[in-house]
Amino acid sequence: MSAGAAARRVWALVYRHLALYRRSWPRLLDFAYGPVLQLLIWGFTARFLAGHGGAIAAVAGLLIAGVLLWEAALASQLGFSVSFLEEIWSRNLGHLLISPLRPWELIAALMVMSVLRLLVGMAPAILLAALLYAFDIFAVGPIVVLLFCNLAMMGWWVALGIVAFILRHGAGAEALVWTIMFGLTPLSAVFYPVSALPAGLRPLALALPSAHVFEGLRAILAGGGGGFDLASAVGLNLAWFAAMAFLFRRELAAARRSGALVSLGE
Repeated sequence: MSAGAAARRVWALVYRHLALYRRSWPRLLDFAYGPVLQLLIWGFTARFLAGHGGAIAAVAGLLIAGVLLWEAALASQLGFSVSFLEEIWSRNLGHLLISPLRPWELIAALMVMSVLRLLVGMAPAILLAALLYAFDIFAVGPIVVLLFCNLAMMGWWVALGIVAFILRHGAGAEALVWTIMFGLTPLSAVFYPVSALPAGLRPLALALPSAHVFEGLRAILAGGGGGFDLASAVGLNLAWFAAMAFLFRRELAAARRSGALVSLGE
């Protein structure tokens, strides 16, 4: 099959989801609600710390930068996972998977929706950070785009793992869509270095690309470099994505054999 035909199938699925959001302002509001709320909470905390001066004031910028970057990972994972759940809730997943749409095209379409949710959801938070707290995340430099991309990719493979779990265990696993990233927050070292964790948890943290991203971010804001941490994040993301893609394909094949696709969501 040609690349053009594959692109059309991916676009058809993306357009199907865009049609859901086009005339639904509550759905669009939901995109920005989480990032803006977290920014306000941590932004006012950062402003309070900044008023104390000295070393404490230096923490303020780290808090806001950490919130913005971590919300990018959350938005990426939610954009992917919720788009998949929309297919289950509408009883459309079985129809999709007996169509010419191939599994990798489904994943590609969900990734596109993830990026769109990320852009729509994060733009108000980034703007408010500049207006309310005079913090410009892009002042960190062009490398901040690579940090965002790594966290977005982490959101994809976490979502792939959740989707595989839903295919295996059904609707009872849907709650993971809204909880699993919060469970990874302590190990991601968003607001503190990995060295602050107990020794037994540090290897687990270093197995996550997010920990390397935030270690690199702190090094950059402190005037150093983050190249090594960024390279580690990229390598871990690729490895985790490959593992989760394999798991997704395996669970999808099992769901097809068992007929579970038609009963998902019931």
